[in-house]
Amino acid sequence: MGYRRKVVLENLRIAFPGKTEQERKTIARKFYRNLTDTFLESVKLLSLSAHRLDKRAIIDISKINEVAAKGKNIQLHSGHQMNWEYANYAVARKIQIPFIGVYMRINNKALDKIFYNLRSKYGTRLVAAQEFKSRRHTVFQGQYALGLVADQNPGRPGLADWMYFFSKPAGFVTGPDKGARLNNTAVFFVRFIIVKRGYYLFEPVLITENAAEKPEGWLTLAYRDFVEETIREQPDNYLWSHKRWKWHFSGETKGRWIDVNLPPA
Repeated sequence: MGYRRKVVLENLRIAFPGKTEQERKTIARKFYRNLTDTFLESVKLLSLSAHRLDKRAIIDISKINEVAAKGKNIQLHSGHQMNWEYANYAVARKIQIPFIGVYMRINNKALDKIFYNLRSKYGTRLVAAQEFKSRRHTVFQGQYALGLVADQNPGRPGLADWMYFFSKPAGFVTGPDKGARLNNTAVFFVRFIIVKRGYYLFEPVLITENAAEKPEGWLTLAYRDFVEETIREQPDNYLWSHKRWKWHFSGETKGRWIDVNLPPA
């Protein structure tokens, strides 16, 4: 319960300034429970059968497969919501084209190997974020669906696209937008919903079948709006322990401001 508690409460204050302190603490308590559940459920994946997983991770992937049948490459964008391990399994088991997942390595090598094996169990082709640039030419040789969780802090804030995320400016990585337009992929945003404890619904929403038709930054803005809306629907179902507003929009870290609203003075 004490894990990054100050970070969690400060993030909730930024996201929900209109809520009382007690309301934000209630969200925090539920978040910690959801985070703990996600960890325990991830361990349980070592022995969970596909049949039981299908009951706990529900997704209608028919629209994605319909678009894939047209020969389109696909990007699936989601936020840091629970349970991302179940989401990976649910998509990989049912999608009809190769599914590629970009992941961050875990510093502990033994734990990293365990999660690598778990995440690739149903055929997901995993690419470490650190290797993505060097491997992208081989990864994208054939048709693919690429899963991206793109709401993390940018590693280089000066190269990020900046906009308001809730009540405070935040930088967003530009790679998903650039890749989608360059390869003219179809783009789905995926909403994560906790139905009840241990049971999840994943809802893919088609944003565009031809990303190349969209102007630069359009997808990033649409993604920001989608993530905000999804968080407001279930505020405890988000990774509030992440230092999302670590960087500040200033002369030192200034990237490209793309929001329709002007940045703070």
